[in-house]
Amino acid sequence: MTIQSSDTGDADVIKRGAADRSGMPGRRRGIHGWLDGIRSTRTGALTLKIVVGVIGTVMVVGGLIMVPFPGPGWLVVFAGLAVLATEFHWAHKLLEFGKRVLHAWTEWYKRQGWTVRIVVLAVTLAAAGLIVYLGLRTVGFDVIGFALNYVHT
Repeated sequence: MTIQSSDTGDADVIKRGAADRSGMPGRRRGIHGWLDGIRSTRTGALTLKIVVGVIGTVMVVGGLIMVPFPGPGWLVVFAGLAVLATEFHWAHKLLEFGKRVLHAWTEWYKRQGWTVRIVVLAVTLAAAGLIVYLGLRTVGFDVIGFALNYVHT
């Protein structure tokens, strides 16, 4: 025998009993349950898609801007895609593709000898140095000119 609340009456007791007998899984807990609750209405689902889309897009664009500079550019791009993948199937597919390509590159790189590894490292450092130099040059700071003035003085 279940004790009834005077506020809820028989309806909640009947629903709870039916849910207990049902083979359907219960509501998820934590962040997934919270998101499911938001998605349960059309307005909530649309709002969530817009918020996730804006946040994910800002992260991806910011990460792409950071890619040529030293720092976590690609990490931010992948994190932005992971955020977008929570609501958009195309982002999930793109994220999985990126993971496969990164894994393939890493495996190829591991199989290479020291000569190829050193050449890849040198090319990467040269490209990063050139990008940083050009980036600083666009804001009016010439590193090479500054170094030459320092050496000649």
